[in-house]
Amino acid sequence: MSINTEDAGNASAPSRFYLAAWRWHFYAGLFVIPFLMTLAVTGMTMMYVGYFDGRDGENIHVPKVGETPMPISDQAAAALASQPGSTLVEWLKGRSAESVSVFRINSDGVQSMVAVDPYQGDIVETWVRRDGWYDFADSIHSDLLLGTTGDRLLEIAAGFAIVLTVTGLYLWWPRDRSFVRALLPFIEGRGRPVWKILHESIGIYVSLLLVLFLITGMAWTGIWGDKLVQAWNTFPAEKWNEVPLSDKTHASMNHGAISDVPWALEQTPMPASGSDAGIVGIASGVPVTIDSIASLAEEIGFNARFRVAYPGGESGVWTINQDTMSADAKDPFSDRTVHVDQYTGRVLANVFFADYSLAGKAMAVGIPLHMGLVGLWNLILNTLVCLSVIFLCVSGLMMWWLRRPKGSAFRVFAPKTPENLPHWRGAMILMLFLSLAFPLVGVTLLTVLVLDYLIVKRVPMLRRALG
Repeated sequence: MSINTEDAGNASAPSRFYLAAWRWHFYAGLFVIPFLMTLAVTGMTMMYVGYFDGRDGENIHVPKVGETPMPISDQAAAALASQPGSTLVEWLKGRSAESVSVFRINSDGVQSMVAVDPYQGDIVETWVRRDGWYDFADSIHSDLLLGTTGDRLLEIAAGFAIVLTVTGLYLWWPRDRSFVRALLPFIEGRGRPVWKILHESIGIYVSLLLVLFLITGMAWTGIWGDKLVQAWNTFPAEKWNEVPLSDKTHASMNHGAISDVPWALEQTPMPASGSDAGIVGIASGVPVTIDSIASLAEEIGFNARFRVAYPGGESGVWTINQDTMSADAKDPFSDRTVHVDQYTGRVLANVFFADYSLAGKAMAVGIPLHMGLVGLWNLILNTLVCLSVIFLCVSGLMMWWLRRPKGSAFRVFAPKTPENLPHWRGAMILMLFLSLAFPLVGVTLLTVLVLDYLIVKRVPMLRRALG
């Protein structure tokens, strides 16, 4: 749809609204492009490092497969001996007979991973946990290396990216052409029209997946995720069935800002050891050790790769966990968490995917999809989405650059504000909705409205610079 911005004041009502949507699309894009580019590049980096190299040693293989693995306790002793004075934190079962056992150990506050040959007990490899290229990209992807400030900026950017998507769909919506012509990129002309056609066509195909990525990413943010969505959809502790609770939540099992436990469980209190509660897990008289816990895990149905967290403190519990988010399995519906009393071996909690709330289930599926962990097809699909996002950012910049008149090198040249349009009504409705759904976006929108309509409009120098 081609509209002459110089005739905005005389345009029909739909055309004037189109211009208003275009202006919002422009401002949203101006803010989110650097963030979307960063997220796309770091997202692809994480996916491919995780796929080829692994995050927690899942792709490391033993030099030679033996007949019978050593007891896990002996493997653990070998891991501890590699760093005297350390303590055991977690054991990760290998994916196959060719895979190493991996132990997470804590030495003076530094957590390291030790890959052990389960047949010979030899140390295959040792590395500081979450200190590689994957984790560097993850830190940028999570908070731009700025901590809370970066988290808030990304939350605002993700919200504005949703505004960008909605306004983009409105601008694309076919008014003077068929849906077929709107969906297929018929390349015509040269220069800006070509960029516009490709921008629209790729944008419409990637829009739904982009919104899915944005929503699942925002679920980890500090305001919308932590304070709103996750807090209202966390797993209810009442389901522990009169099991004593710890004053710690599942989030205490995370490694710093890195999430290691399912999203739906993070804010739920942990059960506590030291009572007769729960149901029979390990038979009476059998010592509760890593060996008996691993045997219990297999007896109750854990398959493929799973992990066992050692009890933390006197009231801590053994935790058996398998979730797709941690690259344990490719089937999100197989996610499961089991807590076992460290003294009695009784099962205190047994949480399946089916026990999650609707939002918890959506996140259990959405997060591994977001991370490209549900098979090779997921990696390929996410790569196409990331490349498409990068192209949309570049093509958006090219369209803006080619639209700018000669001699306007130092002007933003935003789309003009249409005259005689009750723009404030639509803006207020949009701001109200976004304020309820995404508080930080609402605050930012209010700031933009104030700047755009109360300051920019009344300051000639700013008005000239923007358009």
